[in-house]
Amino acid sequence: MHIILTQDVPSLGFAGEVVEVKAGYGANYLIPQGMALLATPSNRAGIEHQRHAIEARIVRERSEAEKLAGRLVNTSVSLTKKLVGDGDKIFGSVGSKEIAEALGDQGIRVDRRQVNLEAPLKALGVYDVELKLHRDISATIKVWVVAD
Repeated sequence: MHIILTQDVPSLGFAGEVVEVKAGYGANYLIPQGMALLATPSNRAGIEHQRHAIEARIVRERSEAEKLAGRLVNTSVSLTKKLVGDGDKIFGSVGSKEIAEALGDQGIRVDRRQVNLEAPLKALGVYDVELKLHRDISATIKVWVVAD
């Protein structure tokens, strides 16, 4: 199934691109979520007409991401967790949602999907965590996991 992306979809493509996906993924997820349109000749002509609006939106989002990256240069987040046993292991783990909420408490609004964790943090310490703010703009913050 060929579709036209109306917004960036990670590991699939960028807004305005025509990509091929499996029929179920396109029909059951991407199109109902408003992330894509069926690649019919009329939709292809319409997306060419809307390309300028899409490009302007991308430029605006990029400038906002650059401003946010500037604010995140020396930002750190401290999360308090209970200890469990030896080796500075914590009860539970710290995930991207908690990091995004802690940034929100500091007045910096990021989506949890922008927090790029390879695996949840399960021990005390200081971690460098990457935030993917735009296609090619990312920032690194320090996350302190401390004992309660």
